[in-house]
Amino acid sequence: MRTALPAAIAIVPMGIALGVLVSQSPLPWWAATLFASVVFAGTLEFLLLGLVVAVAPLGLVALTSLLVNFRHVFYALSFPLQQIRGAGWRTMSTFILCDEAWALTSQPDAQRWSAPRILALQAVFYVNWVLSATLGALAGRLIPPGVVGLDFAVTAFFLILTLDAFRARRSVPIPVVALGCSLTFAVLAGDSMILPAMCTFVLLLLTAHGWTRRKERRA
Repeated sequence: MRTALPAAIAIVPMGIALGVLVSQSPLPWWAATLFASVVFAGTLEFLLLGLVVAVAPLGLVALTSLLVNFRHVFYALSFPLQQIRGAGWRTMSTFILCDEAWALTSQPDAQRWSAPRILALQAVFYVNWVLSATLGALAGRLIPPGVVGLDFAVTAFFLILTLDAFRARRSVPIPVVALGCSLTFAVLAGDSMILPAMCTFVLLLLTAHGWTRRKERRA
């Protein structure tokens, strides 16, 4: 809980914002709890709210879900799922994997964490998200509309993690390449940038790794 708490606090405003949006939609307040507990996909839930209200086709919902959550394919490359035993526990861990849990478990030391520690960390984020969304739905109309900047909390959290990662690895090219991929596809693909940007970034990392290994073998 000590490890997860700072990041969990950061996502409270986002969960409350989801609840507020649900309370201002034609859906009942408990739809926020349902979205948060069954979907549990952060950004996708905001998009899904509009799709549900508009009675969008299931094909469009599926395509939107794929594009928004495709990043989880890359999360699997470094998430320490091998520490968790049992099909049931692994399924639950996969379901409640979120950005913050992945970020905190992607460090080298986390690869040796115990299964209870990993699952407990994920559970903190899951319960926190469901409670935040429910709170926002119940008290949504009490939040002044002039409050701004709450949606930047999670972005600020990842900026801090980026700075910490740089301090740990002291690698300038990696964040520069990541930023270059993001900006390039933000211009070329707009709101659909995350999938091509992450694929390109991973491809470049694999190419650099292969080139380094080749040089080492030659040496």
